[in-house]
Amino acid sequence: MVLALPDESFAAFDSGDTAWVLVSAALVLLMTPALAFFYGGLSRQKSVLNMMMMSFGAIGVVSVIYVLWGYSMSFASAHTGGSDIAGIFDNPFSLFGLTQLLETREIGGQELHVIGGFGSVPAIVWVAFQLTFAVITVALISGALAERVKFGTWLLFTGIWVTVVYFPLAHMVWGGGLLSGNERGFASWLFGTTVGDDGTAAATVAPIDFAGGTVVHINAGMAALVLAILVGRRRGFGKMAFRPHNIPWVMLGAALLWFGWFGFNVGSEGAADATAGLVWINTTAATAAAMLGWLLVERLRDGHPTSVGAASGIVAGLVAITPACGALSPIGSLFLGAIAGALSALAIGLKYKFGYDDSLDVVGVHLVAGLWGTIGIGFFATESGLFYGGGVKQLVVQIVIAAAATLFTAVMTAIIALALKPLGWRVAEEDEATGIDETEHAETAYELA
Repeated sequence: MVLALPDESFAAFDSGDTAWVLVSAALVLLMTPALAFFYGGLSRQKSVLNMMMMSFGAIGVVSVIYVLWGYSMSFASAHTGGSDIAGIFDNPFSLFGLTQLLETREIGGQELHVIGGFGSVPAIVWVAFQLTFAVITVALISGALAERVKFGTWLLFTGIWVTVVYFPLAHMVWGGGLLSGNERGFASWLFGTTVGDDGTAAATVAPIDFAGGTVVHINAGMAALVLAILVGRRRGFGKMAFRPHNIPWVMLGAALLWFGWFGFNVGSEGAADATAGLVWINTTAATAAAMLGWLLVERLRDGHPTSVGAASGIVAGLVAITPACGALSPIGSLFLGAIAGALSALAIGLKYKFGYDDSLDVVGVHLVAGLWGTIGIGFFATESGLFYGGGVKQLVVQIVIAAAATLFTAVMTAIIALALKPLGWRVAEEDEATGIDETEHAETAYELA
């Protein structure tokens, strides 16, 4: 929305919707400390603090940057009516520092915000919600780098990556850019446009990414794969076991992630309505089915269903349903989730086959389940999916959006990783052997003496 002029009707913000989005923002923010527990439990005892600090560091760096220029780079033109830069990102200075979103003016006897909000929610509230998405996306990447990366280099990477990768992709998908459903997006080039009742042209078959399959999970998973390859493997990878030091922490982290994910998915509706209820049910259905799918693979392959497998299956289901949660039926969500759990359980072994050290299986869970969830919409979407008589157009659009996001992230992350190489990614070998907690933070998680 833009300036509410005196002769225009003005829809007041809805207090119920606003309250729900604020609660959702808090739930999503909780997900990053939850991820710290999940990753920390999966790490070895001598590196658990560093692993958790990488998540907390992401909260600090990304939150500051998001307030200054992150939201502006992602969504400024949607508020100001201005043009973006080649459909890739918005002007970082248009809403720099967010002060413009708080400006009010007396119009028609009412004190109204000069810049409107997202639907029935004030713009500053939507900023809070979107900030938490940027935070956890960066934190997810850290799981591929456990036990071997300098903390200072990680923080510098965090600031650069969120600026040149996350914000542009968020704009391209959600902010009206090249991967969105507007008339200049790629979907319009593929299958043409249609004009709505308000005279606005949009893609006939628009991409669907309800809550971040491309922007969050494919993005983070692909970045993790690139970094795991370029930074290199841990000492002893493939020759020794790297066992989780605290499995109850892993399960606690998964439980808190599941709890926070209701804010992630349901909050993306931007309103407390029937669609939000459907999203809640779909999120639960897919997650439960994915956990069972993962455990079934473990039972057939290894002979034992494990606690780590149950926790990982939960995360795989949450990842897969994220882009699809508003477009599927509950039955479709069960199928999507079960397949996601099985695929991710199989995919985590690829790192041993191909020799890249994705320490905590970010690639196997987030990239694989994110790709499946995004593409699976083309099969299971109730209005446009192949299995519901919608033909192949939605499937083609979903494949293209997934491929475009994957390629963009891979190229940009590689450039950043190589540019930071002279500064040094890796800690010294003796420091890695001693334990990164002691050498990087002068702390240990447990005083056992």
